[in-house]
Amino acid sequence: MQYALIMAGGAGTRLWPLSREKNPKQALTLVGERTMFQHAVERLAPLFAAEQIMVVAPREHVDALHQQAAAIPTNNFIIEPEGRGTASAIGLAAVHLQKRDPEAVMAVLTADHYMEKKADFRTALAAAAQVAQDGYLVTLGIQPTYPATGYGYIQQAEEMGVVNGLRVHAVERFIEKPDQANAERMLASGQFSWNSGMFIWQVSRIMAEFERQMPALFDVLVNIQGTIGTPDYDEIMRAKWPAIKKETIDYGIMEGAQQVAVIPVDLGWVDIGSWGSLFGLLPEDASGNIKVGEALTLDTTGTLIFGGKRLIATIGLEDLIIVDTEDALLVCKRGQEQQVKEIVNQLKAKGRKELL
Repeated sequence: MQYALIMAGGAGTRLWPLSREKNPKQALTLVGERTMFQHAVERLAPLFAAEQIMVVAPREHVDALHQQAAAIPTNNFIIEPEGRGTASAIGLAAVHLQKRDPEAVMAVLTADHYMEKKADFRTALAAAAQVAQDGYLVTLGIQPTYPATGYGYIQQAEEMGVVNGLRVHAVERFIEKPDQANAERMLASGQFSWNSGMFIWQVSRIMAEFERQMPALFDVLVNIQGTIGTPDYDEIMRAKWPAIKKETIDYGIMEGAQQVAVIPVDLGWVDIGSWGSLFGLLPEDASGNIKVGEALTLDTTGTLIFGGKRLIATIGLEDLIIVDTEDALLVCKRGQEQQVKEIVNQLKAKGRKELL
């Protein structure tokens, strides 16, 4: 059977001050009238029934997420005791799923992506599942539209065939976030896709890669799997999980994996990782301003105003990001929104827990 795993962890620090530890970005309503998590769930239908959707999330977020998607069974929410990187989170979900269905195929997705072309997304997932049945680790590569330096890239090798009208390529290599010159070169070559972080594979295949490439993590996962559904599960999680080395699935597995395929796709995809990513997604006025909440703008251009309960008035501003909440106000120049994470780090250092 096929399952979808939604990764719903992460602090979302670059979307501070709206995203907080108790109200993370996946639970926020940023585009349309649904939260990011609800968008992630709803675009899977009808390809996946609610019973086929798994969610990995921190304990403190599970109740809120379950309320937003009540059709997903409670036991499909897998609690991640603390963030140890995407490799361990995916591995934890994999052993739960393998115990349920040893022949399962799982699609690893995230709760902070926006996709305009939802039907094309489902077509791509169905195609990837077919390729995965042949033992491949499959990733969806986003066809690049500009020389982005904020994404990793995937270099396509020879074409393996066409499935559901989509070309399937072997993967030559994964590439870290490039500088501007290399990004422009890769875009011009036509041989590269953005690394979306979406993967499809047989559970048995990814577990084999954990055993080969991350044996220490594999041993912990096997120990955990043996206690699923027993009174010993919570105890072994408390004992084993904190000692797991933090690692991403990209570095830990994908860069050194065997039999990797990529399907380049155009999904109208946006990784909503920072405030700047909302430009192009939300309506803009004639001056290129985005206004959420009550705002008055005079001689203001290219500015995002994400307001709360009070009026925000601006005069003579250009290319800013303004986010207003009850206890914090962010004013940031466009192009520097990635540094919002540094503000959060400073607040942590100062012990300002009430603002985190």
